[in-house]
Amino acid sequence: MRPAATRTACVARAIACVIATAVIAGNTGAHVIVNEFDVMSKGEAAWHFLWLGFTHILPYGFDHILFILSLYLLSPKLKDIIWQASAFTVAHSITLGLAMYGVVHPPPRIVEPLIALSIAAVAIENIVRPKLKPSRIAIVFFFGLVHGLGFAGALAELGLPEKHFLTTLVTFNAGVELGQITVILIAYFLFGRWFSERVWYRKRIVIPISVCIALVAGFWTVQRIFFFQP
Repeated sequence: MRPAATRTACVARAIACVIATAVIAGNTGAHVIVNEFDVMSKGEAAWHFLWLGFTHILPYGFDHILFILSLYLLSPKLKDIIWQASAFTVAHSITLGLAMYGVVHPPPRIVEPLIALSIAAVAIENIVRPKLKPSRIAIVFFFGLVHGLGFAGALAELGLPEKHFLTTLVTFNAGVELGQITVILIAYFLFGRWFSERVWYRKRIVIPISVCIALVAGFWTVQRIFFFQP
């Protein structure tokens, strides 16, 4: 067991990372969209949209980063995070595809506040529930549907090339998945691997970081409801 001061310092660094990133990203918006791109071959378009999907999560998708981090915090066990990540992936893939093919037309004024609320809800659940519940999978699936609409909004602004529509849609989604996996790996090597089995893991890591995430998400919710800018 490490000395208390050392443990506290490690946790403080993890929390500082969350807060510092929030300060840096707070005024830049959660989504950075590239409005123009050159005419490309199928292979070039595939790689380009794979990269755009990845960067939509890292470093620009701070709201999605906090959501994935919230999923990881409560139970960093591999089996639990795989179930949650799979439910999230299936859900957001469904709504992303439906929206991009014009089946659904989500208004950003509704979608963006819901994304912020989903982050706050998962973070608050981390605080009030000491263990992962089976109902979490259904909740994550529902929120995944919402986040998929957010991804679709980003792609709609970007514009998919008609001749490579399906290819770029699939590779963008694949890039998003790679970004999410990277977030999980960062969380694992930052604190999951070293501290998840410690008796103080929940008190010193899960709750403090979840409180920070809930506060940021709460601010975003208010901002997106009352000060939404398309």
